[in-house]
Amino acid sequence: MNAPYHREILERALGGRVSTRALNAMYRANVHQDRLTALLHHPEFHFDENAITEGLAYIEQCRAEAARAPTPAEAWAAFGRLTHGAQDFYAHSNYVMLWREQYPSLPPVSQINGLDPALLKHPRLFTCRIYLPLEALYFVPGLTVWAKRRLPADSHANMNLDTPATGEMFPYAMQAAVQRTAAEFERTLALIGEERGEAAMRAFLDR
Repeated sequence: MNAPYHREILERALGGRVSTRALNAMYRANVHQDRLTALLHHPEFHFDENAITEGLAYIEQCRAEAARAPTPAEAWAAFGRLTHGAQDFYAHSNYVMLWREQYPSLPPVSQINGLDPALLKHPRLFTCRIYLPLEALYFVPGLTVWAKRRLPADSHANMNLDTPATGEMFPYAMQAAVQRTAAEFERTLALIGEERGEAAMRAFLDR
């Protein structure tokens, strides 16, 4: 997802739970995952290249780093990295479309369940692939449609739900990402408590 939507997801999921300072730190770490080297060499950061197992492992690695972090700032950064992939999963996979298949007509956005165990383990669940160099032309103004027509159906260009311009399923990806972010926050906060105690939990919330 594009940076403003990562910010919106964090605010919707965590607003009121953590301080503005903590939220800003989480956001900075989240969007830093979109630096060019990460995009090219770390598909697990974004659940690209069908790296679902690797992406889930990376989320758990970040959670463990947040739980063991000696300072709140380091915990916020680790959690911010975690949320980037958790949110991108819904924008870079066919999860939302698999959910949509269950209904004869499009349900309200509020009805999507981003944590459905059956869909998270669905045999047809997959994530987008990046087909360079042609994929890069998708981001060039005026060449987006041209590039999409020449790229496979499982390309990022044809699958992504990164912005409202990608179609009517974008709000569903957003809502699912909000749910996932809130759930990951609760799991991370609980682990911080287990590893470092209640004082560390309060410091993480920074309220």
